[in-house]
Amino acid sequence: MFLSASSFSPVYSFQNDRSITGPPCHLPQCRRYDIVSPRRKGKKQMFHTVTYDGTREEQYGTVIRQLEALIEDEPNAIANLANASALLAQFLADINWAGFYLLDEQGLVLGPFQGLPACVRIPVGRGVCGTAAERKETMLVPDVHAFPGHIACDAASQSEIVVPLLTADGRLIGVLDIDSPILNRFDDIDRVQLERFAAVLSARLG
Repeated sequence: MFLSASSFSPVYSFQNDRSITGPPCHLPQCRRYDIVSPRRKGKKQMFHTVTYDGTREEQYGTVIRQLEALIEDEPNAIANLANASALLAQFLADINWAGFYLLDEQGLVLGPFQGLPACVRIPVGRGVCGTAAERKETMLVPDVHAFPGHIACDAASQSEIVVPLLTADGRLIGVLDIDSPILNRFDDIDRVQLERFAAVLSARLG
């Protein structure tokens, strides 16, 4: 499932540094998320509404443009990773965790995320995240329980996709990790588009 009607969150509108929450929208024409590109007027940040329309690729394209707008003027890595994880958590249906593990001298350490508390450290080469980091390639796992050495941070997770964050010269920054409570949640469209998402973010982080 992708952007299923039952998974829509309340619509958030941001204007003049105030947040206004409206009722949930369960209609197909209401697939929208208001935290979009900031438009500066003086010292205020203004946001406008967009709608997730079109094919899945086109919807991902909208999310990637939102990411670009959110990170373009912010040099702080933690802030950008936090907004990126929040953006994915609002956009993707049927997921229970979205966030980042960052590489340090001891392996992968937990970064900004949306979801339940998670494993703090993962060795490179272990589990889905560690394998993606070691190979520097995306791991798309339809059934995490069938993955050798899977690290179960959340027993509800059934499928997972992990995308490496790489600099232009191939240096590993960390990984983007997304879990779902549904088997076979992710497919090749998700892989390709999340790799695009990760590339935009990595270019800013690197």
